[in-house]
Amino acid sequence: MRSALGLTIQFRTIQHGQRIALVGFTGAGKTTFINLLSRFYDPKQGAILIDGYDLRDVTLYSLRSQMGIVLQDTFLFSGSVMDNIRYGRLGATDEECIEAAKKVNAHEFILRFDEGYNTQVEERGSLLSVGQRQLISFARALLANPPILILDEATSSVDPYSEMIIQEALEKLLQDRTSFVIAHRLSTIINSDLILVMDQGRIIERGPHDELAVAEGSLYKHLYEMQFKEPEAETVEDSKFKRVS
Repeated sequence: MRSALGLTIQFRTIQHGQRIALVGFTGAGKTTFINLLSRFYDPKQGAILIDGYDLRDVTLYSLRSQMGIVLQDTFLFSGSVMDNIRYGRLGATDEECIEAAKKVNAHEFILRFDEGYNTQVEERGSLLSVGQRQLISFARALLANPPILILDEATSSVDPYSEMIIQEALEKLLQDRTSFVIAHRLSTIINSDLILVMDQGRIIERGPHDELAVAEGSLYKHLYEMQFKEPEAETVEDSKFKRVS
């Protein structure tokens, strides 16, 4: 299995290069969806096909070597920043690692460290902020250059400014590859080609943001309004904080 030209799930075909977003409340089945795709377990009914191959008929190595996964809780190993980027492709040169870091907006903050790319990050990257760890994980994924990319809540733990930088990096990371993005922050998936809304293990709504956001009674519209509807202005009388007299 050499490339991800198409993915068939539940009698639907996802074309190469499409961005698929999975949304829904906690426990809806989003991570289960990803676990099936990564073949941590097999479906009890139906099949998942990549390039026409049933995932159960290929080796785990050939499947997972085509995938890059970026999780909410990014794991960095003891070693240098350069080492952690190079885990994406162990044979990569320093120049290739640096180029990957530049593309995902990690280069500038790395250079601000006293030892630059040779800075030791310690276990789990304790010397770095959440946003910095996430950008290094993006550089690692970009260096691996997988045809299929899976992002599991990759921006949920960062502040709004870091999210803006990460969003720019995501655009470069997702370019020309098939991607699946789990996100509670809907701002990160508005530009997806297809949004799958999940509830109790089922896909209950599907479509682009522009359609789902205006569909009356849809769960996606409810989720979108919860995040983006501006709260009504509070009057002085309504405030629970009282001015000291």
